Amino acid sequence: MDVGKKTLWNSGWMAVLIVLVVLAIDQILKVWVKTHMSLHESIEIASWFKFTFVENNGMAFGMEIGSKIFLSVFRVVAVVALTYYIWLQIKERARGGYVVLLSMILAGAIGNLIDCMLYGLIFNVSTPYTVSELVPFGEGYAPFLMGRVVDMFYFPLIETSWPTWMPFVGGQEFVFFSPIFNFADANVSVGVVLLLIFFRKELSQISFNIKQEPAEEDDEQA
Repeated sequence: MDVGKKTLWNSGWMAVLIVLVVLAIDQILKVWVKTHMSLHESIEIASWFKFTFVENNGMAFGMEIGSKIFLSVFRVVAVVALTYYIWLQIKERARGGYVVLLSMILAGAIGNLIDCMLYGLIFNVSTPYTVSELVPFGEGYAPFLMGRVVDMFYFPLIETSWPTWMPFVGGQEFVFFSPIFNFADANVSVGVVLLLIFFRKELSQISFNIKQEPAEEDDEQA
């Protein structure tokens, strides 16, 4: 095996390993929370870190944008497109760090997609009074692609109240950082932020190549 093929092989297996490890951690955490905690139950690890079980129908950090089925289909398309793009980057021998971060984002997207695809089929519904259990396949709380995403990481770093003199929000409780998220969300967010910081050149080439394609086609026709 020559050096080029060995590099290609190593990069490919590195991407696969990252995806598998992230998925394993993400799903182990989610299944444990789903089968051991009731909805909205919270376990305090520290004053600034709590394990709080919530579910959401939307995107990362509990955001809800558009219909559930649209978001699930969008996730499927995004996972397929990103998988193909990573494969192209590995073939072109992109920098290892770039492949690592893309793989983290892919793993996070797949992790939340698994919730949407399967959790509604294999778990009964979680409530504030009952803990969910595994059920025979297809007898769960929701049909295919309609499952809810499990979140659990809550970091209320600052818990205080707005000054009473402030308009509209005076006297109301204020929490920083309030979103509750999961391990998949964390990988997506960290991956995107580090890409924007360290791999702007590669990201700019994506849009550049897209803009250049029509011109190249015109040249060939000429």
